[in-house]
Amino acid sequence: MKYGFILMGHPSKVVELAQEAEAAGWDGVFLSDDWMTAWIMLAAIATRTQRIRLGTMLTPLPEQLPWYVAAQTATLDHLSGGRVILTAGLGILEQDQAGSLNNKVRAQRLDEALSILASRWRSEPLSTASLSHYAHLQEMHSSVEVGTYTPQQNPRIPIWVVGGPKQRQLQRAARWDGAVIGGRPEELHARKAAIEALRTSSVPLDIITEGETPHDDPERAASIVRPYAEAGATWWLESMWEWEGVARPYDMPTRIRSGPPRIS
Repeated sequence: MKYGFILMGHPSKVVELAQEAEAAGWDGVFLSDDWMTAWIMLAAIATRTQRIRLGTMLTPLPEQLPWYVAAQTATLDHLSGGRVILTAGLGILEQDQAGSLNNKVRAQRLDEALSILASRWRSEPLSTASLSHYAHLQEMHSSVEVGTYTPQQNPRIPIWVVGGPKQRQLQRAARWDGAVIGGRPEELHARKAAIEALRTSSVPLDIITEGETPHDDPERAASIVRPYAEAGATWWLESMWEWEGVARPYDMPTRIRSGPPRIS
């Protein structure tokens, strides 16, 4: 299992926390991407780290232009030496910046935008015949040099999506590289099996879940994570969502420095 940390805070502090996370043995750091600022902070982190994976949790792709996301992620992938992961989702309906789209339209835009990303990363032009929500924008961007979107990673930057219970969510997760699944370990196990049954690729699928473990009790931390690993999770993301208002006897830097909740 690999271990990531969802970072929050002032941009300069986030960069410092990412450096501490790498030193403490975490495998990845992930930032919220609500206002398209994550890629700027991740670029700064890339210049201050050598090993740790860099990603978002998550990018509301229906609210952003896929060409810009393709360029930002490919550029960061080169700056970081091939360490980028893109987690994409619908975003939060109440915070929609794309014109009050309903969830059906947002899901359609998400699938289309993911296809655009993969196409641009492969340096392939995308026919407007395959587009419905972005056709007019494709024509505007047709003169852009395609090669500028090619990332360092081959065949592409890994794409993680939400592996929710709906059939469309399961099908989307089966198409890409990782599924973010919440809930109890048994729910994760069942949903992983459903996604694998729909999957045609032979490339192993990452299963990502998140939660919180104590900083001062390694055995208890491991006992929290172990059932998820046994259920099939390949990534544990430590999350300390500040807006939940949970009183803690320790802060984010303390948790980062104590290291991942490794299982034996």
